[in-house]
Amino acid sequence: MKNILLVLILCLITSCSIRTKGQDGQPGKSGTSEAGTNKTEKPKFNQELATSLGADKYGMKAYTIVMLTTGPTKIEDKTKKGELMKGHLANIGKLADEGKIIVAGPFLEENKEAFQGMFIFNTKSKEEAEEWVKTDPAVQAGVFSYEIFPWYGSAALPMYLKHHKEISKENP
Repeated sequence: MKNILLVLILCLITSCSIRTKGQDGQPGKSGTSEAGTNKTEKPKFNQELATSLGADKYGMKAYTIVMLTTGPTKIEDKTKKGELMKGHLANIGKLADEGKIIVAGPFLEENKEAFQGMFIFNTKSKEEAEEWVKTDPAVQAGVFSYEIFPWYGSAALPMYLKHHKEISKENP
């Protein structure tokens, strides 16, 4: 029974392969079901782009992640807290415009580490990332503390910011 089941599965798999129509009597190539796209073709390597982004041979580079945690200061005054958060967001925008911050955002639910949000800084230097995070008014006020971690990710990560501006109608 197991052998029959195995044969049926193999027949099903091989019968589901997709072939493109060949030209001039030649057999077609394996393809995909997505409107004629072939997922096996690798995009052409772009040395100029890789160099401009600081990519290594794997298309990666070092960054620094800063995890914002709940700080020791609790601010009950909603107006004061609102002003600090406006300053916090303005500082993120300034750092992004300067190319220092690549990703920033809050966590959407509580967690055991008390992480509130994170930054990915465009530097491999923990010291430089710490200088930049200390420019945040909410960090200065003690609303947020932070932890710093070296991180290795795609060198193309900074490119998302350009596209984010194209899809956002408003800034917080």
